[in-house]
Amino acid sequence: MPSPINYLVVLALTAAAFLPADPALGQSGQCNTEREVEARALDELTWKQLNRVYEEVGEENYEAAYDDLQNMLRRAGRDEYMQAVLYQALAQVEWSRKNYDASLAHFEKAVALDTLPDQTHFALMYQISQLYFMNERYQDALDALDLWFCTVPKDQVTSHAYVLKASINIQKEDYPATLEAIDTAIAMDDDPKESWYQTKLAAHFELKQYPEAAQTLETLVSRWPDKKTYWTQLSQVYYRLEQRDKALATMALAWRKGLLDKQSDITYLSSLYSDTGVPYKAAEVLEQGIRDGIVEPTKSHWTMVAETWYSAEELQKSLAAFREAGAVDPDGDIDLRRGFILVDLEEWSNALEALDDALEKGGLDERRLAEAYLLRGMAYFNLGEFDAAGSDWRRAARFDNTKDAARQWINHLREERQRRAS
Repeated sequence: MPSPINYLVVLALTAAAFLPADPALGQSGQCNTEREVEARALDELTWKQLNRVYEEVGEENYEAAYDDLQNMLRRAGRDEYMQAVLYQALAQVEWSRKNYDASLAHFEKAVALDTLPDQTHFALMYQISQLYFMNERYQDALDALDLWFCTVPKDQVTSHAYVLKASINIQKEDYPATLEAIDTAIAMDDDPKESWYQTKLAAHFELKQYPEAAQTLETLVSRWPDKKTYWTQLSQVYYRLEQRDKALATMALAWRKGLLDKQSDITYLSSLYSDTGVPYKAAEVLEQGIRDGIVEPTKSHWTMVAETWYSAEELQKSLAAFREAGAVDPDGDIDLRRGFILVDLEEWSNALEALDDALEKGGLDERRLAEAYLLRGMAYFNLGEFDAAGSDWRRAARFDNTKDAARQWINHLREERQRRAS
């Protein structure tokens, strides 16, 4: 049969197991005041009664456990040590059934009696701080934790206590204090947790400390390389710091690792390539995103692909992308743009097809309509269809923006016919 003191320690640690961090337990008094408290052994009857309560808690029979403890508390009389033991047990019962306010009140009574051994007493102080935190009583949580810090030897304080302090301070929006606490926790621990760096990162962002945020994200990327959000955040911070090459390199590596799975990721990477003068990769990334079903195959996206291929002097790829854009565009504007490129390439039959599509779809403003007639006349002319060419140029001559060019082409057509007739 375990000793009564060992049982109480087990009970205290059972409560702590449900809390965010394990308390560091000390032996000194509160804030330089020696506690003169000795452990007491419980009589066998009391131990058996507590053991029955412990079993009832394990079986989730909380109501019976609570009633038994209340009966024991009434029989405890003026025995403050026994009262403290029972308040601690009541706190655990209330914790188990999620009555956190009641649990806190019982823990506070156990500590206020100041009769439990140092190990248990200080553990309860720590738990009180945690419960204040969970109840959003952040200043009370911080005060309780600071009191706990001054009761234990420094070599017994764990990194988890500083994590709790950081968590409290970030809720109080005291970001410098958050950083001080979380940096201490990270420095103390051989294996800092991901959430600790996330707390640190959040504080840097709140303070607009972007170089420090970049350093934290570099650590997150190196330790958790499969988390896309760290790559994208790091790239965006580099971009904010005007380190465009680093911003691009970070996103490009995330793309090669297959982490970019949202439209915004792909369009951002494509824009980074464009901004740094690499239009070929900008177009390649965006088109691949469309082909992979990540980027929507809209007119605007296909147009971006086409324009970027054009900037990269990949005219055939640009034409193919413009054709895709035109296929989802109810107006003729995209087909007209394709016609411009095909006229430049002197691909007259393809140009005629594109311009026919543009004029058939319609939706062109006056300026673009005039350009379409002018260009289609050129295609007809070079295909030897002079009547059709003349008809389109006469239409183009009615618009202010193309009338001069159209008249020149009409004169050229007249001269060509005269030349062929002679």
